[in-house]
Amino acid sequence: MLENLSTIFFWILVAMGVALIIAVVGLALMWRQIKALRVPYHAGFFTTLQYVPLSLVILLDLLDFALDIFAAPISWLTLDRLGLRGLRNKAALEALIPFTQPIPTFTIAWIATRLLDLDDTVVPQFIVGDDRSHG
Repeated sequence: MLENLSTIFFWILVAMGVALIIAVVGLALMWRQIKALRVPYHAGFFTTLQYVPLSLVILLDLLDFALDIFAAPISWLTLDRLGLRGLRNKAALEALIPFTQPIPTFTIAWIATRLLDLDDTVVPQFIVGDDRSHG
């Protein structure tokens, strides 16, 4: 029984390592492409998701899977440097929620945003301090 658990644990660690390598290499390769996106400065979560490619959200989900709660500061800094401020708080919050790492939440949100044609005017922002009325 203990041998089976150690084998399972080993393969989970291998999957997390592979996910980390793919996420880091993918983000490095996409850096210029993402920096070139012209996302409005005050764009919220759903509006920002309308601008970003699917590959970015998949890489964010892989990073979250690989690093568990340690992905929160890395995701926040990465998205801030890429100018995707509408995603950074949600990525950090999602990374801090335990046991959601195997669920590709950003990919699901990206698909839902496209299929349901969501944007920030349809879905109100209920986040304290997220005042977008300032120009």
